Parts: sequence; C-alpha cells; structure tokens
Amino acid sequence: MDNHFDVIVIGAGAAGLTAGIYLSRAKVKTLILNEGTVGGQMVLTHEIANYPGVENISGYELARTMKTQAQKFGCIIKSNLKITSLDLKGEIKRVVVNNKDIYTSDTIIISTGGRSRMIGAIGEENFKGKGISYCATCDGDFFQDKEIIVVGGGNSALEEAVSLTKYASKVTIIHQFDHFQALEHYVDEAKENEKISFIMESKIIEFIGDEKLDAVKIQNQSTQEITEIKIDGVFIFIGYVPNTETLQGIIELNQWKEIVVDKDMKTNLPGVFAAGDSIQKKYRQVTTAVADGTIAALSAAEYCNNLKKELSEHELVH
Repeated sequence: MDNHFDVIVIGAGAAGLTAGIYLSRAKVKTLILNEGTVGGQMVLTHEIANYPGVENISGYELARTMKTQAQKFGCIIKSNLKITSLDLKGEIKRVVVNNKDIYTSDTIIISTGGRSRMIGAIGEENFKGKGISYCATCDGDFFQDKEIIVVGGGNSALEEAVSLTKYASKVTIIHQFDHFQALEHYVDEAKENEKISFIMESKIIEFIGDEKLDAVKIQNQSTQEITEIKIDGVFIFIGYVPNTETLQGIIELNQWKEIVVDKDMKTNLPGVFAAGDSIQKKYRQVTTAVADGTIAALSAAEYCNNLKKELSEHELVH
C-alpha cells in the first residue's frame, strides 16, 4: 500500500506542480512522477514578468518555489526517471517506472507538457548544442558579443530575441511569414531594439559547419532565392510538440496529438484527467497551465471523494 496513492500526477511542469500543491494541501495522497527536470518549460524561460502578483521572476525560481510548496504540503515528487508502462483503463491505474517500480492510484492527472519543435532543416540534428539552441536561458551567455539568429514569429521568439540582446552583438529574427503572430507589445519591443534586425518571408533550409555551426542557408519564400549567411548561433522558438507519443491508442487525442479534455479537465477515460501544454487549447502560458492544474486537481479530488463515499456506502450495506 506504500506505493498506492489517491492521485498520481505525470509531469512536473507548472500544471503538474500546481495540481500537486492543491491536492496535497487538501490531504489527498499525491505522487508526482516526472521524466526530466522538475519545472518543465518554465525552467527554459529567462524572465517571467506577467505572472500575477510577482513583478519579475526567472522560470527556474518559480518552478523551485512551486516544488517546495507542493513538498511542504506532503506531495511526493520523483524526477529524472522513465515511465515504461501505463495502464489507465482499469479502476486502479498502474504506472511502471524504469521497468521495475510499480505505482498505483485511483486517479491520474496527465501533465506531460511539450518539447521544442524543430524546423527540420538539413544539419539541424548535427548542430544541436553546437550552435543550435532551443533555450535562451540555458545558452544565451555562450554567445557573448556574437551574431545570432532567432527563428520564429510568436511571443516566445520575440521575447527571447530581446532577452538575447543582453549577450549578442546582433540578433537577426527570421520568420517565414510577412507578419508576426505575437502580441503587439512584443513586436514593438523587438522593433525598438537597435540590436535586432528582421528577415521576413524566409526560412532556414540548411545548417552548415564542421565541428560547430558556421553558417546557414536561407530561402526567401516568395522568390525562392537562397542566401548563405555566416553566423555564430541559431535559437529556434517555433512552438513545441505535445509529449503524448506514449498515450496514442490509450487516450483520446486530437489531430495535433493533444489530449482531448472537457471543461473539468476530464479525458475520455474515467478517473483520468489532463492539464497543461499537452491538452487541446489555444493559449499556452504559465498562468493557463496553473489554471488547468487547479481545475484538474479539484476534479480529481472530487472523483476520489466520490469513490471513497461509494466504498463506505457499499461497506455499510454489507
């Protein structure tokens, strides 16, 4: 029974940690299992300046605070592991970790988040960590006084491009469309920064170098003209892919492989809820993940309470 919990949360990003805080504070026996570093996408964000009530904080600090809160209320968190088997269909849910440790629960919350989307250009795999990065916070200081490219046109791309000007001597934003998908605030901030220039309606088609990245080939989408540019580094911010590969065939996913949920974060399986960046939704922010985690936790707690109530009534009858 030591390995049986009321709720198991899979994933320790903003949604998973929030669920852990709410559940454990409500005295619901909760375990969070996380395959990577605790914090998810949050820890890749250099600065969070739009989290209500917190003027300015790094993603790493916010993740650490959330983790401490959850543990303070009694939530158990296990990270840097591999989930090797998942059985969500029975009344008792079963999770196998590292092919040996078995954990069971009455309820599951899936908050597996997502990962950085690759552009799929020639040489991208070869130069990951050798000039190509998907994390400004992790790698920005490696490019002190260097010239870099940022790929993307959403909020993250423009926000991180501005952040990277603290290190780089020049930042060129490359975007495949003739307009940005970002909020006006981020667009204005990038345009007002003298270190930032723009190449629109273009995409990188090849990364070039020997031991490290030296240059890229860029193709104009209108003219098809190809230009080679010498560069020290490339940061890619074009969204991410939901981490749901292991859930295919187990739970209902939409055409983008996102988990289908209702307003209470319920999936198509009884006792299985989902929250955060792996679910179907329009906006992906720390605040929306926190909201999802809250709703999923309250729904899961209600589900657990109803189960216990039914069990008590059954025992009274017998």
